[in-house]
Amino acid sequence: MKETKDIFNFQNSYTNLPEKFFTKTKPNSSIKPELKVLNYSLIKELGLDEKAIEKDGLNVFSGNRIPNGAECIAQAYAGHQFGHFTMLGDGRACLLGEHITPNGERFDIQLKGSGRTVYSRGGDGKAALKPMLREYIISEGMHGLGIKTTRSLAVVTTGEDVVRETYLTGAILTRVASSHLRVGTFQYASRFCSKEELKALADYALDRHFKGYEKEENKYLYLLEQMIKNQAELISKWQLVGFIHGVMNTDNMTISGETIDYGPCAFMDVYDHETVFSSIDIGGRYAYGNQPNIGGWDLSRFAETLIPLLSDNEEEGLNIAQKAISKYPDIYTKYWINGMRKKLGLFDEEKEDEYLIEGLLNIMKNYQMDYTNTFLALTRRRLEDLNLCNDEEFKTWYNLWIKRLERQGKSDEEVVELMKKHNPVVIPRNYRVEEALEAADNGDYSIMEKLVEAIKNPYDYSKDLEYYIKTPEVPESYRTFCGT
Repeated sequence: MKETKDIFNFQNSYTNLPEKFFTKTKPNSSIKPELKVLNYSLIKELGLDEKAIEKDGLNVFSGNRIPNGAECIAQAYAGHQFGHFTMLGDGRACLLGEHITPNGERFDIQLKGSGRTVYSRGGDGKAALKPMLREYIISEGMHGLGIKTTRSLAVVTTGEDVVRETYLTGAILTRVASSHLRVGTFQYASRFCSKEELKALADYALDRHFKGYEKEENKYLYLLEQMIKNQAELISKWQLVGFIHGVMNTDNMTISGETIDYGPCAFMDVYDHETVFSSIDIGGRYAYGNQPNIGGWDLSRFAETLIPLLSDNEEEGLNIAQKAISKYPDIYTKYWINGMRKKLGLFDEEKEDEYLIEGLLNIMKNYQMDYTNTFLALTRRRLEDLNLCNDEEFKTWYNLWIKRLERQGKSDEEVVELMKKHNPVVIPRNYRVEEALEAADNGDYSIMEKLVEAIKNPYDYSKDLEYYIKTPEVPESYRTFCGT
């Protein structure tokens, strides 16, 4: 049987970058660690040895043992937080290394909540149990929905309390990501590093995430264009399932196009563009309806960092960046409309489709309808679930939709199958997530396990998931918190 030192197949390409981009560190040891979550499906996907992890993984996940091949570092980055530039970095995280799977894929293995680093800015570098479990639940839900995301391999308690507004159970989450490169990493390089160091970072990002750049005339323009495409697609998928990230600061926007940082995030119930859950988003900067525009804003900050690489002439570099960024709204809109077409069972395109889509969304807003369950009722052909059967506005819209479906020449069975693939039966509903977290905090993990099992297969119409479909009897006044 493999020993702890061989759990991961580590290589560490990031440490080949200039030393300005990271600081060597070590995770804190845990006093009395206990394993609370072990993600067996992710273990399998990473090609890890399940038995070896069950035997020795706790020591690694708790920071009590450094696995063979690890080069423990905290990454440096900066970022615009609510529009204000700040020097940041991994203030409570330790990157152990990059695990290479049997099929050659590379994934960062990071301990989150493992103690102070040079970037902690006065914080304790630790994490509480409920926010770490929340990240596990929501990230598994996002993965099930087919949205690129970081994943959670394990959650352990440390045996000590952390102090926030009160004393909370300390915990460490083991996070898996294609990388932890961020828009903020490039902002850090642009502000604090030389052009050569910025170039080294850009070349690294290209090599790690955008193979095929060798054929491009301007590889840094290719990097920018791929980032624009990835972020447009990612945010459109957030919008299509009603996900609200809550803190779209530039340090939380990844180069890989993965969703990262599940602090104040939540899923929308009643459809409303102005929906905000985050307790710190007082002005609604990151409201549901603002997410596409904020994505463009963040991408503009990324483009600014590449100007010196896009051309030796600053004005020309600026023009290249602006031209690329100007395409973002149309790229995003195309992803979103095509996604909405699939949610409505449309196989082809007509000019009036956007009118049809907006008509339904307006009805949802005016009648305070649940976003997910509205599409679910249309997919199931259970209009009685909408309580709008006798409403003239809805009847008019419904008749337009039926006529649109008839024009495309597809059978009803084909339409329903397409809708089933794009309208989830279940999402991580806020009150069910809180129910699971409260129970887990009191030692009962069974509710969380059942919830995670349901949201891992959100498009499975064969299962009885009514318990997770129901909306709260009392309308929610729900707030989320960043957990730091």
